[in-house]
Amino acid sequence: MPQRINIKHINNDFSIEELDSKSWNSAREIEISTYWNGTKAPKERWFETQLLWSQTALYVRFETETKEPLVVSDAPNLETKTIGLWDRDVCEIFLAPNREEFRKYFEFEIAPIGEWLDLAIHQKPDERITDWDFNSGMTSAAKIRKDEVVMAFTVEWKAFGVETPKAGDIWLGNILRAMGSEPNRSYLAWAPSMTEQPNFHVPEKFGEFVFEK
Repeated sequence: MPQRINIKHINNDFSIEELDSKSWNSAREIEISTYWNGTKAPKERWFETQLLWSQTALYVRFETETKEPLVVSDAPNLETKTIGLWDRDVCEIFLAPNREEFRKYFEFEIAPIGEWLDLAIHQKPDERITDWDFNSGMTSAAKIRKDEVVMAFTVEWKAFGVETPKAGDIWLGNILRAMGSEPNRSYLAWAPSMTEQPNFHVPEKFGEFVFEK
């Protein structure tokens, strides 16, 4: 059975800058504790994700500990997407709206200092086609605190080229974190890809996101 998350519906939209908004209280806390290959990660590398949806948009929030030095840019770019963001500390989510075409999905990344990235991907069996110019209009926020980092973003449904989901709809995807520096860089995954080398782009291993009221 694939991994599964039920996403709570909210009636009112809120600003993503409200990292501690009361709206998040209704979202389930998903603890992610495994590496991409299914082995357990040290507890200080675990992270939590929360998801919400409204008639307008999807909301995603990440919370991580700060036990290790952050790998972030010295000169962050907050105005446009940051290509290569995956080489630093990031939390990510992959989303495939059409489970019949699960190899076509969207990738969203956010860093502890607020840098972000959005991509549209078609992962074929023998090659990956990436739309580097994809523009989701995502908005994001992040804050580094004493013992944790909180990051969040929201993206409207129109960015996916689909109608607003209905309760009971199921999308496919994954939730991920890359952190640290080589040779101790770690790659965590909610739905482990089970590849020999770290690789998040394995849509056959995606879990299920269930929209509920």
